[in-house]
Amino acid sequence: MDACTLGDLLDVIGGPSVHLHTAPAGLTAPVTEALLYDAHAPQPHAPGALLLAVGVRAAAAGPLVRVAAQAGMTGLVVRGPDGPVGEAEAHGVALLSVDEDVAWHQVHLLLSSAIGARPTPSAGGLGDLFALADAVAAATGGATAVEDPRQRILAYSTVPGQPVDEDRRQGILGLRVPVSAANTEQYRALFAAPGPLRLPALRDGDLPRLAVAVRAGGETLGSVWVVDDGTLAPDAEDTLTQGASTAALLLLRARAAQELARHHNSDLLRRLLDGTADAATAAQRLGLDGPMRVAAFVLDAASLPDAEQTALRLLDVVRLQCEARYGRHACVPADGVVYAVLPGSGTRHKRLAEDIVARAGQALRVPVRAALGDVVAGPAELAGSRQDAELVLRVLGPELPVATLDEVRPRVTLLRLAEVLGEQRELSEGAWRRVLAHDAEHGTDYARTLVSWFDAGCDMAGAAKLLAVHPNTCRYRLRQAQQHVGIDLDDPDERLVLWLQLRTLAGLTGATP
Repeated sequence: MDACTLGDLLDVIGGPSVHLHTAPAGLTAPVTEALLYDAHAPQPHAPGALLLAVGVRAAAAGPLVRVAAQAGMTGLVVRGPDGPVGEAEAHGVALLSVDEDVAWHQVHLLLSSAIGARPTPSAGGLGDLFALADAVAAATGGATAVEDPRQRILAYSTVPGQPVDEDRRQGILGLRVPVSAANTEQYRALFAAPGPLRLPALRDGDLPRLAVAVRAGGETLGSVWVVDDGTLAPDAEDTLTQGASTAALLLLRARAAQELARHHNSDLLRRLLDGTADAATAAQRLGLDGPMRVAAFVLDAASLPDAEQTALRLLDVVRLQCEARYGRHACVPADGVVYAVLPGSGTRHKRLAEDIVARAGQALRVPVRAALGDVVAGPAELAGSRQDAELVLRVLGPELPVATLDEVRPRVTLLRLAEVLGEQRELSEGAWRRVLAHDAEHGTDYARTLVSWFDAGCDMAGAAKLLAVHPNTCRYRLRQAQQHVGIDLDDPDERLVLWLQLRTLAGLTGATP
C-alpha cells in the first residue's frame, strides 16, 4: 500500500473532526502513525508520525513542536483552536487541532483507523486482501479465496500452476460462490467449527477444500478457502489459521475505511446542501453531475419515545430504496430530516418518494411525509432545491403526505409571503388587525366573511356557499364591516392587501368554519 499522506488523511476525516492550521511541508507529507505524548517517557524517533498533545494545553504546546520536529514527525495535534501556529511553521511541522470536548483516546482511534484504512488504488481498495490470498496460496500450495459472510468473493490468489476446479472458476467470474443446498450446509459447518475444517468435494470433478472462518471477537467477518488437491503443505492448517487472523485485521480496516468515508461524505453533503461547500469539489467527491433535485423525508409524529433511533431507521429505508434505483447514492440526516439527492430530470422522482413513504410507514409504524424541491441544473444549486423541499414539508399534511414544489406552489408562495409580511412592520399593519379585533370584541365574523368573499372572486352567492349562509346575510356582514371597521371594498388595491394579510398573517381561508 502507498504511504498515507496528510492530504489523504484530511480527505477522510477533515472538516468537523480534524482541523488543519498549517502544513509547512505540504499535504504530500507522509503520515505513518498517531502517537500519544507521554511527558514521563523519552519521545521515540518516529518519521511521519502525528504527535497527540495529551495533557498539554494548545496555547502551551510550543515546546512539543520542537519535540515533534526533532523526532522527524510530520505534525502535532492539539485540542482547541489556539495552538502554536508560528512555532509549527518555523519548525516545518504541520499543526492540526480537534475540538476541546473530544477525548484523546477517541482522537487516537480515529486517526489510527484513518491512517491504516486509507483505500488503496488497486482492486477497488482490496489490494491487501489479494496480497494475503497470494501469500496463503504460496505457503499452503493451494489456490486461495477470501469471502465475506454472504459468500461474495473479496479476493483470490493468482499463483500460477495451482489446480482449480469449475466451482473456483465460476466463483471468480461472478465474484460469488455458486449457490446450492450442499454449499449452504458446508458454510454452516464451517462457521460452527472452532478452527480450520477440511470439506469434501461437492460434485464429481471438483476438489476438496481446506477452509477457516474469519472472526473478530464473537463476530464472523468472512472465511478463507484453499483448494486441496492432496498436495497441500503439512502445516497448511497452521498457515490458514494465521492467514485468517491477518484477514480479520484487513477486513476490520476496510470496514473502518468505509465508515470513515461515509462519515466524510455525509459531512460534505450537508455542507453542499447548506451552501457552505465548494460545489465543484463536493460534486466530484460525491459523484454528482447533471440535473438533480433534493427530496426531504420526515417522520410525521409529534413525539416518539425512540425518535432518534426511528430517524436512523428512516435513513436506512431511504438509502436502501435510492441505492436500489440509482446505485451509489447521496443521503444524509440533518435535524430530524433525511435528505436524498435524486439524479435526473424528475419524471419518476415522485413515484419513488411515494414508494419510500409507503415502505417506511409500514416498516417503522409511523407515518412519513416527503417533499421534493425543484429540479436544478447541477450541484451548485442544490442548496436552493433543499430550501424548496423544506418549504414543501411545511405545507404537507395527512391529506397530502407527498408533493413536489410545483404541486403546492400557491401554498408555498402564501407561506413565504406571510414570512415576508410578518418581518416588516409597515407590511403587517393595516385594516386586517382592526377586523380581527372587532370580531374578538363583538363576536362578529367579519374576517371569515371577507376572506370567503375574496376567495369567491367577490361573488356574493359563492361567498354565501362557502360560509353556509344566505347571500343576504353575507351582504349584510360586508356592509357592517365597512361601516364599523372602516374599510373600502370598492378599492381593488385595498381588497388585494386585505385578502393577502387575512390569508397569510391571520391564516384564514374561505372554507366553511
